Amino acid sequence: MGHPSSLAVMPAVVVVMVMLSLSSCCVPSAVARGGGEAEQQQRHPVILIPGAGGNQLEARLTEEYRPSSLACRVWPLVRGRGGWFRLWFDPSVLLAPFTRCFAERMMLYYDADADDYRNAPGVETRVSDFGSTSSLRYLDPNLKLLTGYMNTLATTLEKAGYEEGRDLFGAPYDFRYGLAGPGHPSAVGSAYLQRLRLLVETACAANGGRPAILVAHSLGGLFALQFLARAPARWRAAHVARLVTLSAPWGGSVQAMLTFASGNTLGVPLVDASLVRDEQRSAESNMWLLPAPKVFGNTTLVVSKSKQHNNRTYSAKNVTQFLRDIGFEAGVEPYRARIRPLVEALPEPGVPVTCLVGTGVDTVESLVFGDGGFEDGPETIVYGDGDGTVNLASLVAPIKAWSDSPAQVVEVVELPKVSHSGILNDKSALDQILRVLDSINLNATTSTTQHHQPS
Repeated sequence: MGHPSSLAVMPAVVVVMVMLSLSSCCVPSAVARGGGEAEQQQRHPVILIPGAGGNQLEARLTEEYRPSSLACRVWPLVRGRGGWFRLWFDPSVLLAPFTRCFAERMMLYYDADADDYRNAPGVETRVSDFGSTSSLRYLDPNLKLLTGYMNTLATTLEKAGYEEGRDLFGAPYDFRYGLAGPGHPSAVGSAYLQRLRLLVETACAANGGRPAILVAHSLGGLFALQFLARAPARWRAAHVARLVTLSAPWGGSVQAMLTFASGNTLGVPLVDASLVRDEQRSAESNMWLLPAPKVFGNTTLVVSKSKQHNNRTYSAKNVTQFLRDIGFEAGVEPYRARIRPLVEALPEPGVPVTCLVGTGVDTVESLVFGDGGFEDGPETIVYGDGDGTVNLASLVAPIKAWSDSPAQVVEVVELPKVSHSGILNDKSALDQILRVLDSINLNATTSTTQHHQPS
């Protein structure tokens, strides 16, 4: 939020915080908007990293698969394509018999001996269209009927002159998996970081060696941060010009505790939350999204009034007790050993960062569960500020984490009344993204400390 001077790494910390009304977004330059060939050749490549729901997964069932019902035995009727079928997103998940099939195929299992996560027995999965934006544009890329989360963003960039496969790329991933703290293997997550590195290098090489701009939504922002923090400084300087994040849950969210306690349909109609709760609990990435102690501290986030728990309270600092009390003992050790060390600090990415965040949308701030326990869902939900999914404290966490850094540049652009997923379609957010791209492509030299004034 604010005009950065140069969007390269600065020698001193610069933290810029600006609140924008929906009508006061700066208008991006018309230059570098689909002009001539010379202009096109001067663009830095853009790589889109989606949030969890924007990734597409395909699955294939092997002889090890043991269906739990007749419906799961016959669905789907796969013909050709080597037995691969769409796992996420497929509209059949809305029908109760198939919701169960979906859940058992999406399940992850923690292998204590290997200290890592794996798929359910007999289920093979793969990510669709890595390197392409196709799977980011549509939830069903083959039929192209259901619009994907990042379709508007990709289309906006194309109208600005970017071209798929030339200077515009997509980096989808298996959103069930995550990463772990030091000393713990993450086969799937680490493989993704390696693929992303190769994609960045390829994109740079194809565009005159110009470093790439990473644009990441939600969970994608956490992957992008870890990707950069784990890369050598010289590699970052040569290959990444800037990280732009949209609705990144830097410190997790209270809503994740609701997901673990009672299940979360994510607003999808007709789906019974109890049918997907175990699958959601099994996802390593969901555990990554639990509230981080560094951000939420000792604040009470959940209260259980049941006789069993006797008004027990839970903060971000006693998540392990929360996991035990909701009946998810299997998650305690992975959280303690793998996730807690990962979220204890917010590592510096080592490149300039622009965080676009929605504010002023009712967001779950605390939960009170009654006599029926966690199974019945909360009897009281208290709402606070955020983007409807992620709490404001989590969205702006980099300001606190990196404010004393001698080298890390971060600007945070607040977009009033813009929701977590709505940020991908919001004109003010899209204008801000184009503003950043223009600044890099045109070597903008306006003062980093200049603020946009709200109208």
